[in-house]
Amino acid sequence: MKPIKDRIEDIRTNGYELDFGTVFESAFENYKKIALYAGLILLFFFIFIFILTSAGMVSYVGIENMEAFSEKLRNFSELKEKPLDIVLKLNAGIILLSGIINPFMAGFLKMADCGEKDEEFHVSTMFSYYKLPYFSNIFVAIFIITLVNMSLTTLLEFAGFNLVGSIISLTISFITFLTIPFIIFGKLNAIDAIKASVIIVSKQPLVLLGLIIVSLIAAIIGIFGFCIGILFTMPFIYSMNYMIYKNIIGIDSISESNETEL
Repeated sequence: MKPIKDRIEDIRTNGYELDFGTVFESAFENYKKIALYAGLILLFFFIFIFILTSAGMVSYVGIENMEAFSEKLRNFSELKEKPLDIVLKLNAGIILLSGIINPFMAGFLKMADCGEKDEEFHVSTMFSYYKLPYFSNIFVAIFIITLVNMSLTTLLEFAGFNLVGSIISLTISFITFLTIPFIIFGKLNAIDAIKASVIIVSKQPLVLLGLIIVSLIAAIIGIFGFCIGILFTMPFIYSMNYMIYKNIIGIDSISESNETEL
């Protein structure tokens, strides 16, 4: 198989073919292998985040001030024009949190890879990408994408172009959705991974958009299962992203010993 950068250059020059039905079917088959395990991990993850967040709020605000704090949050959310200093602080917090959490969420792509290869997967594998160079590249990539995304959206919202800001935000998220697969499977650095994602998406935007929309709809359907069901349908998004990457670029077989040297 050609080096990853040569494959990307070939696609830049010649494009690629992608069959909607084939990718969807392979993503669904992959999802069936990981759905239960991935859903349980997501369930425990969100319970942990909820407990951690609640404990942090109580310790920061004080349990006796929680009602007043909740009222302030409600009033803030209803403001049409939010104070710029508060918006900037919130955005900074979201950017930092996204960079820290995404290496964990990348573990679901690894789970999809293990499912495809019929390999064992352990909870500890979810933390595989907190080691270098994965963590630094994922953090930098998510930091750049989220910073650009939120900066443009915030500027447009303050200028009164809320709809335009939302469209640009969704577009940026769409054209960069293959960034993390390129980092963890293609071993690209943050900047090259972002560029590669943009190149790949730009060659077949309609087919890829259709696949992403279908995966999102499939994930949202889970909300009808007492709401908690969405945690067990959400992994379909990761199976879809994995299969899109696999069908376009291919997954190189790298031994654990070689991987640790990267």
